[in-house]
Amino acid sequence: MKGLALLASGLGARPFRSLFGSMMVAAAVMAGSAHELRAQIYPSRVVTVMVPVGPGGAPDLFARILSEHLQLKLGQPFVVENRPGVGGNLAMQAVARSPADGHTLLLMTTPHAINATLFPLLDANLVRDIAPVTGLVGDNFVLVVTPSWPVRTLAEFLAYARANPGKINMASSGAGNLSHLSGEMFKMKAGVDMVHVPYRSTPAALADVMSGSVHLMFDAIPSARSNIEGGKLRALGVTGTEPHLQLPGVPAIAGLVPGYEVTGWMGIGAPRATPQPVIDKLSQEISRALADPGVKARLAELGSSKLELSAAEFGKLLADDTAKWAEVIKYSGLKARP
Repeated sequence: MKGLALLASGLGARPFRSLFGSMMVAAAVMAGSAHELRAQIYPSRVVTVMVPVGPGGAPDLFARILSEHLQLKLGQPFVVENRPGVGGNLAMQAVARSPADGHTLLLMTTPHAINATLFPLLDANLVRDIAPVTGLVGDNFVLVVTPSWPVRTLAEFLAYARANPGKINMASSGAGNLSHLSGEMFKMKAGVDMVHVPYRSTPAALADVMSGSVHLMFDAIPSARSNIEGGKLRALGVTGTEPHLQLPGVPAIAGLVPGYEVTGWMGIGAPRATPQPVIDKLSQEISRALADPGVKARLAELGSSKLELSAAEFGKLLADDTAKWAEVIKYSGLKARP
């Protein structure tokens, strides 16, 4: 400090402040240049994409499709690591604790937004600890009923449900997941009372809907579509705000239930402090991947539609969905898990 004081007295206060300001500007420029350089050489080693489900699920398949493209274009291996458990939170925690350099990424899904409320004691938080990179794909759900039921339209179903509170059974593939909470949101928005019947898997739940053991289920369009087209399930409405191309003639539930909308999404995230130039580079290359004809064809096979969002747009979706599902969980009375 004495040396600085002597320097100040020798130069005068104003020149010293000018020198100090110049030094700060130079430091900021150097820091910015370092970030830009880091983006230019990124990736410099293997990139791990953490997937919150086991091999074979839709998130796993999509992560592998995307990783193939990124590896080809960016010149470093992109390796998928399956880290299922605790509703997808194990994968999120692993990424949140990783170095913030873009070499560990998270395949994010809608349950991560749901789990922010269901798992309040986690040491990692989706909005606080994960930086959004880009949205990838979106899936709508569909309300399906057993064909033996005399209800044939959404309007008929609403009339029946309101006249018979507590007498309709609603299957799901597990408490707290999107097939369950889609139904809870429907109950909240439509003002109907249905009894939730959780199953351990989607196939088991759909089998009982088809047999008539339970009345209905909200399921992802890709997994329900073949049974709808085969006449084993009757589709009454889709959960997007508009009809879905894969189910022509099936109306949007929002047409009769204002404010109802459910979209399952996937996206890419990174540790929160990852430099913006690295995030921008990833976002740009993923955008090119989603536009690639080969990638688009493989997405179509999975029944998913492109949901390309910028980092800022994806961040807004994460915050909005976290708040939306918190409201539904509170309404449903579903107990938060430790």
